[in-house]
Amino acid sequence: MLRFMSAGESHGECMVAVLEGLPAGLLISKDVINRDLARRQQGYGRGGRMQIEKDSVNILSGSKGGKTIGSPLTLMVKNKDFKINELPAISEPRPGHADFAGAVKYGFSDIRCVLERASARETVVRVAAGAVCKILLDEFGIKIKSKVISVGGQKNKQRIKEVIDKARKHGDTLGGIFEIAAENAPVGLGTHVHYDRRLDARLAGALMSIQSIKGVEIGLGFDVSQRPGSKVHDEILYSKQKGFYRKTNNAGGLEGGMSNGEPIILRCAMKPIATLQSPLSTTDIKTKRKVKASIQRSDVAAVEAAAVVGEAMTAIVLAETVLERFGGDDLKKIKKAYNLR
Repeated sequence: MLRFMSAGESHGECMVAVLEGLPAGLLISKDVINRDLARRQQGYGRGGRMQIEKDSVNILSGSKGGKTIGSPLTLMVKNKDFKINELPAISEPRPGHADFAGAVKYGFSDIRCVLERASARETVVRVAAGAVCKILLDEFGIKIKSKVISVGGQKNKQRIKEVIDKARKHGDTLGGIFEIAAENAPVGLGTHVHYDRRLDARLAGALMSIQSIKGVEIGLGFDVSQRPGSKVHDEILYSKQKGFYRKTNNAGGLEGGMSNGEPIILRCAMKPIATLQSPLSTTDIKTKRKVKASIQRSDVAAVEAAAVVGEAMTAIVLAETVLERFGGDDLKKIKKAYNLR
């Protein structure tokens, strides 16, 4: 069983991820991990923190000579902006953020105790852990990629830049849509036998856990509700050269909670970032007076970065299901089982 956990705060000393259940014998490249960390910091519309941080990973445990040894793999990314104990208290919750609900839930009068962990800074170690899982999936020929579909309702790259510039000028923010594609996943990852083991549910849950994601669709997604079955379901064909195959992939590679051998296609809708430089009205949780929401350092748009996080969460789930399907604690034995499928 592959388990993933993260720890750390936005302005704390570091962010940490632990991956437990990786097989022994997997060669881990820090350069590969750091490339994905750099990709997470890119994209038009990013804010000031991207100029002061250059994220890189330290591997603290779980490897020897660059290879996993079966024990938990611990990954650490340091925060250059480490001043959590020096920053002022905040009592003006931002609409659309975890600020208000978290403060009420945990009984905080200082919202900083919420936003430090709720911050999208946490995703830096999701990306690090996801990069390791991509390395594992690459051993089985499974590739994951992403692309931005739209930002602020615009699909053209130049128009996207224009609407981001306009939003920045007005102190506003924008969301968008990105797509994840996982290619060469074998038939039968996940299962139909119980709700919490269905691959579509697990992928959707993992992607919905990313900050600011408000919707996930698979394949045709909501469009299936507008078409007859004859225009939705993908006919199953066979040839000696290809084996079983489909001419269409409206199901997005998932049927009955399992992968069906076609590319897994996932799309995520990201809401605009909650921190506005021209803030909305809110209520101070201490004084109960109407005030403007707090302003934190933030992005105008981060859809491209969120897509990289989406790749990471997809990789973690697929790695988990590959290990479930083909078993074993030794990479060589797992690959042998995989090749005999």
